[in-house]
Amino acid sequence: MFWSILHRTILGELVRIFLMSLIGITGMLLMAGIVAEASQRGLSPAQILAIFPLLVPNTLPYTIPATTLFATCVVYGRLAADNEILAIKAAGINILSVISPALMLGLAMTGLTLFFYYDLIPNTHYMMRAMVMDDVEEFLYGVLRREHSISHPKLLYTVNVKKVEGRKLIDPVFVRRDQKTKEVDVVARAQEAIMHVNVPRKQIVFDMSRCWVTPMTGDTYYIDSKDFPVDLPPEFGEMNKRGRPGDMNWNELFQYRDELVTKKEKYAAELALVTDLTEKGQTQLGAHLVQLRGAVKQTTGDINNVHTEMMMRPALALGCFCFVVIGCPIGIWFSKSDYLSAFITCFLPIVFIYYPLLLCGANLAKTGKLHVVLAVGAADGLLALAALPLYRKLLQH
Repeated sequence: MFWSILHRTILGELVRIFLMSLIGITGMLLMAGIVAEASQRGLSPAQILAIFPLLVPNTLPYTIPATTLFATCVVYGRLAADNEILAIKAAGINILSVISPALMLGLAMTGLTLFFYYDLIPNTHYMMRAMVMDDVEEFLYGVLRREHSISHPKLLYTVNVKKVEGRKLIDPVFVRRDQKTKEVDVVARAQEAIMHVNVPRKQIVFDMSRCWVTPMTGDTYYIDSKDFPVDLPPEFGEMNKRGRPGDMNWNELFQYRDELVTKKEKYAAELALVTDLTEKGQTQLGAHLVQLRGAVKQTTGDINNVHTEMMMRPALALGCFCFVVIGCPIGIWFSKSDYLSAFITCFLPIVFIYYPLLLCGANLAKTGKLHVVLAVGAADGLLALAALPLYRKLLQH
């Protein structure tokens, strides 16, 4: 009977260690990894504290499988180390029934992760990005403090500073290119400047003091104060989820996928028509043909990205169950009753194999080089196959 004292005891131990390790690993990941990365990207302490609650759901698809595996290895390793597994076998109890509490935990965590992926994780990811982008001025000051420059391939200007003191930009150099020729049009260098962001107009205004201006078509002149209004980088435009599958919940993903498929079919039909006309000698359509081919290629890439995102979510969730399946026999086989040994024995090899394989498969799926199910599902399939000889060995001994 499943709800025997033995099963309830094992399940209780699994849940207790799972919760403890989940809190610990999530805290370490946030403090040592994500918060450090946010600081390097120029976010202020206030911004980090504000987005901290939004970061936690986004770590769960990675921390839940890891902590599920960790709890499984610790509990079953302790049972084996204390010879309780041997006693259970001597009592005539099938060893597979003993691991049923772990399988139950794995299935529950798989379902919970899928539930989080349905709406919570995409929405918090979008809210976190929107929160950062809303404070554009503070973010750009952070970029200047870290990189000492603002530049973008689509922008017609660059700004370089020696350093940033409070809200002052020290020794800023402003370079603007002509919109038509793309050649340098104006170079301005000031002793200091203050940056203001006008979000409604999508502009950055640099108020430059004691400034030397050098037009490429004239002589250098000095001006005590000058404002240089320029466009915001394109990523600070209107916040929307289009083109960002990671920000979309399941319903939005399916709607976006259908829109892209319809768009691709429209482009493909028009491409076939233009190709036929071009082959009949209407060479004036050549430029339009190239444009349509690019549109079909871009739309195909967008569809691949959506399909990859739709497959990555259940694959990461299923990792919880696969980790449990392989963690039980490894924990019993190595008989490690201490936390550190169980972690090193089981978790690290999976980290160096499972996640790199999953990410490589996702990249192959996005580029269309491999079918998305095969590419993304290979990591979970490998774990399941690796567990088969382990269970065979476990049942034999």
